Amino acid sequence: MPESPASGPVRKRGRYRRRLRSRIIVSFVLLGFCLTALFAFATNWARMRVENQLVEDVMNRNIDEYARRYYLDPTRNPDLPVQQIKAYFYPSDKFERVREERPEWAALPNGNHNVSGIDEQGQPFAYRLAVRKADDAWFFLAYDMTESTRVEQQLKRALFLSVIVFSLLSWVLGWWSASRVMRPVSDLAARLRAYRGGNQHPQPLAPRFPDDEVGQLAEALDDYSARLTEVVQRDREFNADVSHELRTPLAVIRGATELLLSRPGLDDKMQQRLQRIQRAEQQCSDLIGSLLLLSRNERGQGSSNVARVGEQLLESHRAQLGGKPLELVLEGNRELVIDAPEAALSVALGNLIGNAVKYSQEGEVRVRVLDDAVEVIDNGPGLSEEDAASLFQRGYRGTHAGHSQGGGIGLSIVRRLCALYDWQVQIRPGDVRGVVATLTFVPG
Repeated sequence: MPESPASGPVRKRGRYRRRLRSRIIVSFVLLGFCLTALFAFATNWARMRVENQLVEDVMNRNIDEYARRYYLDPTRNPDLPVQQIKAYFYPSDKFERVREERPEWAALPNGNHNVSGIDEQGQPFAYRLAVRKADDAWFFLAYDMTESTRVEQQLKRALFLSVIVFSLLSWVLGWWSASRVMRPVSDLAARLRAYRGGNQHPQPLAPRFPDDEVGQLAEALDDYSARLTEVVQRDREFNADVSHELRTPLAVIRGATELLLSRPGLDDKMQQRLQRIQRAEQQCSDLIGSLLLLSRNERGQGSSNVARVGEQLLESHRAQLGGKPLELVLEGNRELVIDAPEAALSVALGNLIGNAVKYSQEGEVRVRVLDDAVEVIDNGPGLSEEDAASLFQRGYRGTHAGHSQGGGIGLSIVRRLCALYDWQVQIRPGDVRGVVATLTFVPG
């Protein structure tokens, strides 16, 4: 069964969260890289297409001219007045020689073909070969592409370098633009953080920013802050008024109870009833004080003996058992003192003990004081998975609540008190039955 933490849900953070500044920089870099890469690809593709068209046109015209000159005078090898081009002519009686010496040429059909390799000196070579095969003669025209290939490699390196350079320039431009764009947003965030945890009234933000998107955001934040401040002020005034108005009748009850208890001749039953009224008045005062501190998010001053407060709470619940066969036991460390007022400890521990007494019909409720914590162990119906997941939510009532009284806010108050005093509260299933509620305090 999972344990129920005292704190609320924690927002999970990924290992890397890109800020808006990073997104702007990445956008500029990707834009610069994509545009430069596209330009480089288009440039290289256009160069290759134009070069291939020019080379093929030159070779086609020259091999046709070479064949025409041969047929004009078959007795001699015709000249070819073009540099970087070599022409080869083989009559039909030398076809076998071509197949032996240049088998790759002999296997090529009519047309233009790319040929590359390594020569005897280990140097790479590349040329374009035009092939025209007739029944009586084969014509080959080789166009040296070695220099063109070297130039092509240089062009590719230059294009690659231009992509890197323009990507770096895009990064610099993106960083500069992001800094200028995000500077007002960062300033706005810094001014908002300056008021975090402070009691002073926040100054208006909108006059400090120009009338742009950030200025509109600042204006909206000013409006939200004003409305929120008004709500908080009304809430504080209401809590103070309720606390003040409730303390007056409670003081009257306390005075009247003390006066009645001081009278001689009271029988035991009347004295027990007056003591119950006195304990109930003290619990109300503790609850009012704790809720008032919670509303202000302030810690109370003082120290508390956990065992003594626990014994007082158990004694108060013993008077309310109503004949239920339930034993309330306190055991453990009697010297544990924590840095918190008794009112806060009484409310937090009292809710845990109250739930244990309410859901246990028989057996015992054991309060065990440890070195830095206190456990409340009961013999109730246990804890379901649904209860474990939602136990500390405000207004949630457990599956075993039935028609019992209560609004489901007791454990919510415990959770808030734990957050205020840096305590921890956990509720888990017992070893056999029931549940074990553990309230852990800050180490002394």
